[in-house]
Amino acid sequence: MKKILIYIAILMIVLIIFPSIFTKKRNSKVVDNEQTISEKKENTEEIVKYDYSKFATIKLLHTKTNEITELPIDEYLYGVVSGEMPANYEFEAIKAQAIVARTYTLYQIINSKGKHGDADMCDNSNCCQAWISKEDRLNRWEEDVRTSNWDKITKAVDSTQGKIITYNNAPIDAFFHSNSGGVTETATNVWGGTNFPYLKIVETAGEDGYDQYSSEVEITKDELVNKLKEKHPETEINFDEENCIEIKEYTDSGRVRTIKFGNIQIAGTEARTIFGLKSTNFSFEINENTIKFKVIGYGHGVGMSQTGADSLAKTGSNFEQIIMHFYDGVQITYINDL
Repeated sequence: MKKILIYIAILMIVLIIFPSIFTKKRNSKVVDNEQTISEKKENTEEIVKYDYSKFATIKLLHTKTNEITELPIDEYLYGVVSGEMPANYEFEAIKAQAIVARTYTLYQIINSKGKHGDADMCDNSNCCQAWISKEDRLNRWEEDVRTSNWDKITKAVDSTQGKIITYNNAPIDAFFHSNSGGVTETATNVWGGTNFPYLKIVETAGEDGYDQYSSEVEITKDELVNKLKEKHPETEINFDEENCIEIKEYTDSGRVRTIKFGNIQIAGTEARTIFGLKSTNFSFEINENTIKFKVIGYGHGVGMSQTGADSLAKTGSNFEQIIMHFYDGVQITYINDL
């Protein structure tokens, strides 16, 4: 009888414990497999090819050779994004730049027809957007980062295929610049005319951590007068007089709107051009023989700040949040939805 009871006890242990162990092992394998699948999905993000029906190709004018080439829009954007934003910036910032560049391209095509004859855009950043060929771009990077940099740029463009920024169902004039100095500017204060409702003054933390944040330009008093006389021959400055140079008015973002040099008064934007300053957010000091301009920020300050975008990405913002930060009341949509 005792033997029978022992056999029954052993049988119960086998029936209860072993399946439990087996189940745990099986569940463990399922979890492991799910984690592996999840990791694979993250590491091999699938990019679905966007089927453009509008604006699929761009006619690009090469300003040095006056040659026009036709490129698929995203291939054109590889050259723009790699020419406009450092490849070591955060991936979400580069994705934002890709969408901004695509939007800017469409806006120019729609609103500036005939500007470049048969071409849609040119490769001059002072006119349209910077553009650089893949070969030239790779040659300018260090050899050990060429492949990874190019892959990062192309993935940013490809993963945002077809996406643009719109306001009232039309592409915005998606201005961008290098560093806002912490505060962006309105278009009216830079170029005059009616301000765009989506280009408002916004603040962005973290831009002071970039090389583009501050700079100085120092010139002699004679050089300053001579540079002014090239544009304003009537210029006279008596440096012995108090307030011989004086900032007369600032914009709401703290940039120089107007500044007086002796007997003339000019816009801050013109002073920036004449003296080669990186922005209109500047102060000055008069020394014994020189004038020193101390400058904050780099660029016109309108629209998306590239260092601001990178700073936002570093704190966890994705490309949509970055775009919504710099452009007010906009939507992110697709080209074919226009």
